[in-house]
Amino acid sequence: MNRGIAITGMGIISAIGNNVDENFRALTNSDKGISRTDNIDTIHKDEIMFGEIKKSNDDLASELGLAADHNFTRTALLGAFAARQAVANAGISNMSEYKTGLINSTSVGGMDTTEKHYYEYFENPDTIKFISAHDGGDTSQKIAEIIGLEGFVTTISTACSSAANAIMLGARMIKAGKLDRVIVGGTDGLAKFTINGFKTLMILTDTYNTPFDNDRKGLNLGEAAAFLVLESDKIVEKEGKKVLARITGYANANDAFHQTASSENGEGAFLAMQKAFKVANLDPTQIDYINMHGTATPNNDLSEGRAVARVYEGKDVPDFSSTKAFTGHTLAAAAAIEAVYSVLAIQNGVVYPNLNFTTKMAEFDLVPQTELKHKNIDHVLSNSFGFGGNCSTVIFSKN
Repeated sequence: MNRGIAITGMGIISAIGNNVDENFRALTNSDKGISRTDNIDTIHKDEIMFGEIKKSNDDLASELGLAADHNFTRTALLGAFAARQAVANAGISNMSEYKTGLINSTSVGGMDTTEKHYYEYFENPDTIKFISAHDGGDTSQKIAEIIGLEGFVTTISTACSSAANAIMLGARMIKAGKLDRVIVGGTDGLAKFTINGFKTLMILTDTYNTPFDNDRKGLNLGEAAAFLVLESDKIVEKEGKKVLARITGYANANDAFHQTASSENGEGAFLAMQKAFKVANLDPTQIDYINMHGTATPNNDLSEGRAVARVYEGKDVPDFSSTKAFTGHTLAAAAAIEAVYSVLAIQNGVVYPNLNFTTKMAEFDLVPQTELKHKNIDHVLSNSFGFGGNCSTVIFSKN
């Protein structure tokens, strides 16, 4: 097995908790965070449900100590909130001591602020600072500012696989000796633009999402942010750092099938998993738990299920579940929060339940884990698939 890159810190905020402990407690108590929206004045507020974080922008800004005239978007606020937790969890006191970078990911960026101020943009010069914060790169710079990072900063936006690709790039940069330490993850806030866009695609459910259920109706949009601190073995050994888990495998593949749909045979997902096993030097049978992408849309669950069945053809499929029934689909942040969940699964020896499941899908003989299960977990495979066929897989392993 590839020894992998050390994870030394984690931070998260999602619909089921404002930190790592709260998220884990919700996952193990089957407390889902799907609800009606309190923060967005959308015409769909009584029609669909969301994985909404109940902290307001003012709450987040206050906790971050921002000035009253700040121009942080919700996406930036959530990202800074989670990244600051991760840095503290890793015990970093001097951000400049080593070659350190930030690889953030987002798909929504500052859309919530843009849609609020767009119509007055040309008449009111005071709104320019809000519109200029729309760009995903602005989100990343603001997160870097909050955690005191002045080194390498970049942004990845590959739809719902964004954070997986950020994690992968961070691991590769440490392995190549380009950086000694990288904060990696993703953040996305809810916005009316996103809600309307997914509504147009007709893939939102009007109730709780039901991953891998034969009668699934669609996803619940969510919002979240999470970051991992990755560090080289040089730092770990020099400072005697506790390693939470390691990133041993990763890969990205693209089936180039459709702008918003995965191929029905799961070609991109299959290739991503296959490549990740090679990087980790692991056999598929060594995986103890698969945290599936599992969006509860007809297309994704069929495609991903077929890909997993193909990977494990003739072999027993490991325990698997989707945690999106807890949090909703958090877009670019999905792979980041699920990375935290994967590490927690390894640390605590648990497989999370796939909530809301009742009926096995007709297309294959795969049934998710529906109750909390305790077992030894050495390796977790986490899938994240995005629009445009952008499929990514990350493998997390016990230190």
